[in-house]
Amino acid sequence: MAAQKSIQMEDYSCDVIRNFSIIAHIDHGKSTLADRLLEMTSTISATVKGTNQQFLDKLKVERERGITVKAQTASMFHNHNGRNYLLNLIDTPGHVDFSWEVSRSMAACEGALLLVDATQGVQAQSLSVFHTACERGLTIIPVLNKIDLPAAQPDRITAQMQSTFGIDPADVLHISAKTGQGVEAVLQAIVERIPPPTGSPSEKMKAFLFDSSYDRYRGVISLVSIQNGVLRKGDKIASCYTRKKYEITDLGIMHPEEVSTSQLLPGQVGYIACNMKQSSEDLLCISPYRRYTSPGNGNTHFPPVEWFPAQWEKVYAGVFPVDSNDFIKLEESIKRLTLTDRSVTVQRESSTALAQGCRLGFLGTLHMDVFRQRLEDEYDANIIITAPTVPYKVVYKDKTVFVSNPTDFPDITDPSAKVREVQEPIVKATIIVPEDYLGEMMDLCFLHRAEDMDHRYLDSSSASSARAILTCTMPLSDIVTDFFDKLKSRSSGFASFDYEDAGYQRSNLVKMSFLLNNKPVDALALIVHRSAEQTVGRLWVKKLRASSHTFCLASIDKASPSLCAMLSDKVIPRQMFEVPIQAVVGKRVIARETLSALRADVTAGLYGGHYERKMKHLENQKESKRRMKRIGSVDLPQEAFFDILRTKSS
Repeated sequence: MAAQKSIQMEDYSCDVIRNFSIIAHIDHGKSTLADRLLEMTSTISATVKGTNQQFLDKLKVERERGITVKAQTASMFHNHNGRNYLLNLIDTPGHVDFSWEVSRSMAACEGALLLVDATQGVQAQSLSVFHTACERGLTIIPVLNKIDLPAAQPDRITAQMQSTFGIDPADVLHISAKTGQGVEAVLQAIVERIPPPTGSPSEKMKAFLFDSSYDRYRGVISLVSIQNGVLRKGDKIASCYTRKKYEITDLGIMHPEEVSTSQLLPGQVGYIACNMKQSSEDLLCISPYRRYTSPGNGNTHFPPVEWFPAQWEKVYAGVFPVDSNDFIKLEESIKRLTLTDRSVTVQRESSTALAQGCRLGFLGTLHMDVFRQRLEDEYDANIIITAPTVPYKVVYKDKTVFVSNPTDFPDITDPSAKVREVQEPIVKATIIVPEDYLGEMMDLCFLHRAEDMDHRYLDSSSASSARAILTCTMPLSDIVTDFFDKLKSRSSGFASFDYEDAGYQRSNLVKMSFLLNNKPVDALALIVHRSAEQTVGRLWVKKLRASSHTFCLASIDKASPSLCAMLSDKVIPRQMFEVPIQAVVGKRVIARETLSALRADVTAGLYGGHYERKMKHLENQKESKRRMKRIGSVDLPQEAFFDILRTKSS
């Protein structure tokens, strides 16, 4: 990293500040371009040519998965035409599940670099982030990346950007973020095209908080964008929402790590620490954007401001500690982690099988999986997470209720439930795919109950390389399972997918419960469409019975039969009696499998004599097992739920 020097923030007024973000589809080179910008402004030391440092991907989960899941801020100093500029970069994720993170980042900027891969072209998320940026009035700088690759088609992709976004081809910058080719022109365009922020240091103090994290020694660290006024160490500030007052103990900029400064002025982006030790104090507000104001002006009336739009939770799942005694620790870990991810909603819930836990709302299954991994990596949590579900709307005769937990879903077949109808969330899906795979994509969408399907060609060319945009409406529940994996498999990885909320529509849904020895297990409940109840029921009872045997057969040549039996007991323990595994809808049993009983060889010590001696022992054994089945119970250990639910939600 470059050597740090004393930074005088008063030298950077609004006219020399540029706040911008990088927006693109996943794997189009956002983090690589951020590395080159940091290097060319001497914010970090240059890396070896051809290597990719991914400096702003600081989380372990980002390094392991090779994707950006968390927006990061970095301030850079750049000399252009003899004048020093302060460039504030906010690197953003590219997956559809983190669109809320992208929107929050863009709200603190005046411009954005729209990055498109010269080998892949315009993708579904590219369309989404472009429209979001336009709605916010950001200045868009189109950038075509990876032009150095043999498969790059810069002319065709530029024409594609023109027809899709209405961008002048002359405005498109052609670069290679990996080698640094053309990146100097990007810095020049940032300074010349993106407008400076507006604000006055003489106005009343006003700032927007757009991100936060928790430090065990300093409490909550908030990232803020200064709108008006000046913020200094020792200042007393108050939240417009909680009305609580704090004293600023430290503030500065991210360069790219924390660098303390004496003050923050209008247009500048930095961090503040104000001894906020309880994370719940910062969680009391509805929106992640807060306006802070100095209480010294005597103004206790806070005029209304335009709120940042609330997120839309698409997927819900229960999170439980493997050891129920760790619930308080888990709850505090979740609260601290949600400081860095405001799109996650949290509420307590309890389960008969899994004890006390939390019900969390996510923006997608990848978002859920990343949150789980961050809990395990950053807070050493040992958790069980239930299968993902979507929020359903249950319309009764006298009220309407939203249900996200299958345990709370009513029995539609019971007339006493007084349910008028059930509605499920639907989305407007957009799939961009090469023409050769269009038929496969249509077939996949039909299998997932797609309606109102339509398509148009993205390229004007009639060549086989032309791509099509397929749009349709689909139930959200069919997307959050394995739809994305099937989409990539059927398109050989060439298709891209994005979706947006399209409201609710009436649907024929039922609650499926699973019984072990005629007793329901609430943690395994599902909500399925009536047309799929037979298929889903048979599939899962077979999985619940055979998951351990599949693992055992894979190692049968390396392990003894006794060891295999021991391993199989880790999923659903075998009992001294037969255990029926049933899938039930209402009062109907849809599917059944039986876990055979552990059986001792009671005739092993008998020899000679009449065969009725053996039959007598066998009949006594049968009768004993029948009595055990009537009074016995199947107690599933937490490890069993961990294995079952991990398979069920994957």
